[in-house]
Amino acid sequence: MNFAELQPKVVLGIAAHPDDLDFGASGTMARYAGEGASVYYLIVTDGSKGTDDRSLTPAQLIQIRQNEQRAAVQAVGGKDVFFLGYPDGGLEVTMDLKRDIVRVIRQVKPDVVITMDPSLLYVAERGFINHPDHRAASQAALDSVFPLARDHLSFPDLFAQGFEPHKTPTVLLIRLDGNANFSVDITSTIEVKKAALAAHASQIADIEKTFGWVKQLAAEAGGKAGSAYAESFMRIDVN
Repeated sequence: MNFAELQPKVVLGIAAHPDDLDFGASGTMARYAGEGASVYYLIVTDGSKGTDDRSLTPAQLIQIRQNEQRAAVQAVGGKDVFFLGYPDGGLEVTMDLKRDIVRVIRQVKPDVVITMDPSLLYVAERGFINHPDHRAASQAALDSVFPLARDHLSFPDLFAQGFEPHKTPTVLLIRLDGNANFSVDITSTIEVKKAALAAHASQIADIEKTFGWVKQLAAEAGGKAGSAYAESFMRIDVN
């Protein structure tokens, strides 16, 4: 399927944990920010479980990871990051979660939402099992985009508070298995992607090693798209 290039004015990335969007889409975020878009991140969980360091308390880890995510958003040229603070590791798709996501969608009014593909369970050839928080956050994000953020009778409490309905025209779903219908050339922002990932020092012990395989994935996607480096997505233009 042939799509026109996107030139978004507002981009909202929605993901479960700090670093998820930077692994999956920070090159795209940086490119759109560089082209003038206002870029926002929405992180659903508190990231309180993601460490091997037994000296850290959950409260300490939450603060570290929020600071790292703020630094990564700054690296890509983003405007702001929202944290919902749901407990890491036990995220469920609930109406409360959807309400919180709808609130942010109606607040920033994105024309592109980027999130993971909730239908992706695993990628056997990469030894990858998709974290259940990833699937829950992205499913709630899709439900929030359509139909909940669009309809004023959904969450009337938000409408009463002045959060006007918003229809997001395009969703980009991050894929890690090569099954994609749309790619963004990130050749000009591949090093920005590295800087965004490097901000997550609590999660990445060896940035050169980690970025090596991230760069290889981007090269594989770029090879399919006719560029040096790319990030690939399933694109949905919402009717």
